[in-house]
Amino acid sequence: MVQFTSRDLQQLLERCRGKKIAVVGDLMVDRYYWGDVMRISPEAPVPVVEVKSESTRLGGAANVANNIASLGGTPLMIGVVGKDNGGTVLRSLVRDAGFTDRGLIVDPSRPTTVKSRVIAHHQHVVRIDQESKQDVKQEIADQMLEVLRTEGDSLRAIILEDYNKGVVTKTVIHDVIAFARERGIPVAVDPKFNNFFEYQNVTVFKPNRKETEEALGMRLDSPEAIERAGRELMKRLQADHVLLTLGERGMSLFARDGAPLNVPTRARKVADVSGAGDTVIATLTMALAAGTTVQQAASLANYAGGVVCGEVGIVPIDPKALVEAILEDAHQDGAG
Repeated sequence: MVQFTSRDLQQLLERCRGKKIAVVGDLMVDRYYWGDVMRISPEAPVPVVEVKSESTRLGGAANVANNIASLGGTPLMIGVVGKDNGGTVLRSLVRDAGFTDRGLIVDPSRPTTVKSRVIAHHQHVVRIDQESKQDVKQEIADQMLEVLRTEGDSLRAIILEDYNKGVVTKTVIHDVIAFARERGIPVAVDPKFNNFFEYQNVTVFKPNRKETEEALGMRLDSPEAIERAGRELMKRLQADHVLLTLGERGMSLFARDGAPLNVPTRARKVADVSGAGDTVIATLTMALAAGTTVQQAASLANYAGGVVCGEVGIVPIDPKALVEAILEDAHQDGAG
């Protein structure tokens, strides 16, 4: 079991400070309507939500970047927005968060991805998505790669964050990985079903249970099945590591040599799992960039995902809350 002292954690957060991480992927705006349900509509058997407030937050790959910034890093978001209100809102949110928007490529032919959630009494009522899932044109992909090349010498890691919205194409995947390998830059991947096996020779490949089951055509319903799946992914992807995130079962980390490391879940209460995967990949990558082992990075990421699951809506990890959660567990383990 990986253990951390208070001093370990403070030193780690110090080493995270200023590390530049590129996040290449599907940028989104998450819009929230918060309210109460007091009656059923007379027009149809649906609840009427009386909106009390609205908020907008960075979502998708932009939420990954926001988590990196929250941990003290310097995110470089590289992705696509439309020439629309959603793109204006996303750019404004990025500037408010205090990091650069120079990796935002404008594509007038497609909308900015916007997810609108209606939440009443801390429960999701409905989600409305505005998006395009068509692959971006090659000229847009070329512009994204040019941003990466321009910043290459200052990057400590790259995250490929795929939500199947058409930005992380096969060409983008292959070009980003080739670029990173030429320069010895670690690559972490948060995949979706499309292009699942295109991510060859990366540092860490982090699918969740559903994605893995769909890609391999098998159920991960036992420790033996989980280990078979992890080994199969290692073999087919030639990855340095595979990190399977398994919901209530925690995580399983696979390496080229040795037995898998099973990391139990650390979520004390689950209010909302939205964005937890973004927090996990961001924390994992930041920890690796700061010089931890992949085992330590996975443990930290597991705690971070558990912390944000206790919040309603998309929120980045709070380093103070992360440290408190880890030390509280260590105290309880010691008392036990």
